[in-house]
Amino acid sequence: MSLAAPIAWSLPWVVGSIGGVLRSFRSRSLDDESPDPPAAAPLVSVIIPARNEQRNIERCVRSVLATTYPSIEVIVVDDHSTDGTADIARAIARLDDRLRIVAAPDLPAGWFGKQWACATGARSARGKLLLFTDADTRHAPDLITRSVNALQNRRADLLTVVGHQEMHSFWERIVQPQFFGLLLARYGGTEDVSNARRPADVIANGQFILVAREPYESLGGHERVRDHVAEDLALAQEYVRAGRRIALVLGLDQLSTHMYASLRELFAGWGKNVYAGGRYTALGGRIGRALYPVLLPVAPLIAVAPPAALILALFGLLSSAWLVWGAICYAVGVIVYAGAYVFMRASPLYAVLYPLGLVVVFMIAVMAVWRGSRVEWKGRAYVAR
Repeated sequence: MSLAAPIAWSLPWVVGSIGGVLRSFRSRSLDDESPDPPAAAPLVSVIIPARNEQRNIERCVRSVLATTYPSIEVIVVDDHSTDGTADIARAIARLDDRLRIVAAPDLPAGWFGKQWACATGARSARGKLLLFTDADTRHAPDLITRSVNALQNRRADLLTVVGHQEMHSFWERIVQPQFFGLLLARYGGTEDVSNARRPADVIANGQFILVAREPYESLGGHERVRDHVAEDLALAQEYVRAGRRIALVLGLDQLSTHMYASLRELFAGWGKNVYAGGRYTALGGRIGRALYPVLLPVAPLIAVAPPAALILALFGLLSSAWLVWGAICYAVGVIVYAGAYVFMRASPLYAVLYPLGLVVVFMIAVMAVWRGSRVEWKGRAYVAR
């Protein structure tokens, strides 16, 4: 058997994988910023929208209050929680007057709950800078200080931080790298995003968005993106569309997030975002958005083709050429994913199971496309723009 043909067939996988890894190197980190506060430290209002976050709220709030930044106020917006979220926050507030709890008014028609909670917090905030952060995050003491310095040094109107993604369960370790790999393939490193000029080429991480008040209010704040399921992505796009500067940085040692704790939560969370929000990331304008419902589930199927061919060839159902092609592509995939797992601070041995993660991504994508613009999250039903 000639090896020339299967080796040639494998080149797109090899070159594409190497290209994706090289793009990730074009990134900047908060480690490059000073851990010392600026001389005239502006007040930062930290706004934490919280709906049924009993599991996370204490860890988040206490980590924010432990900041080395000298001038903050913390506003927990209780979005009609039915668990102990508000009670936990109030208990902490009795010990630290920098913390306030604000009850979100009834949700208006046409709004998503998170955006309404963020807008509610912004209205009651006093800070020159507004920091929107999720309740499932944990902040290192130097996070706010380094972020304010980065915002000022980069002369940005919006700074967003990508932190460490905590993965505690088997399914988190199998699925989470897949989705973050897709985001990397689409957007590249942080500098690709920070220097992008087309709105479609930018993204923000809703787990940590720091903005200057003036441009935020002049753009209409979260009301501008009130009916977008991926409000962080939409907000970043609106900033660029208005000629404002955004900056994306890594903060792996400063910010960590535990997004989802089970397979059920992974399906619900990514299923909410991957189609209804992700379609606005499609390349090719209207044509790209029209094809997105097909391309979204097809992408993981294409990626899983090499290990599938390898298995079929091992059982004699495909020729030896397919065996060689599948083995080469699968080996490259394992190497790349092993690096990704090391980056995400998990065992690289999980890399051998990356095809299983792709199968789950395919199932989530099919479910998301089938549901279309209909979104359910934390007991509420929405129709995304």
